[in-house]
Amino acid sequence: MLRMTKQTDYGFLLLTRLAAGPDRVVNAPDLAAETRLPLPMVSKTLKLLVRHDLLCSHRGVKGGYSLARPAEAITAAEILRALEGPVALTVCIDGTPGECDRESFCQVRGHWQAINVAVDSALGRVTLADLARPDGAPLVQLGPRRADIDLGGTAARGREPGGSQEGAISR
Repeated sequence: MLRMTKQTDYGFLLLTRLAAGPDRVVNAPDLAAETRLPLPMVSKTLKLLVRHDLLCSHRGVKGGYSLARPAEAITAAEILRALEGPVALTVCIDGTPGECDRESFCQVRGHWQAINVAVDSALGRVTLADLARPDGAPLVQLGPRRADIDLGGTAARGREPGGSQEGAISR
């Protein structure tokens, strides 16, 4: 099972909370209270997000943390990379040659690389602003739409191979 760490989950929660008030500077204890997360983990996660240029740290009496960029300019892929490292679904994807003893003859390695790229690309299309929206609307579509699948010899999007709309499948 693919699963983010608790710290990554908390990082997404903290960032979406900050995205809800983008001009706000919030200190770690207040963020911990607002999100009901443990302060030590909040502090550690905030520092990591600052190190990866997703947050800015403000010193002083009214100090705290704020988004380093607009929420629309921060992607889920960037957040995940900051907290987990690069997206690599298998050991042969992370770019370290020799990590797997089957690497030289593996028949599925190329497929896993394509899957990895698709996951990273999907995460790159989701912004922090999207995640901060309360409506829960779908963020990305994975895979082809049903109407795009070649059914019974018709071309994609319900067109005949010659481009005619005659006999098109509509859904």
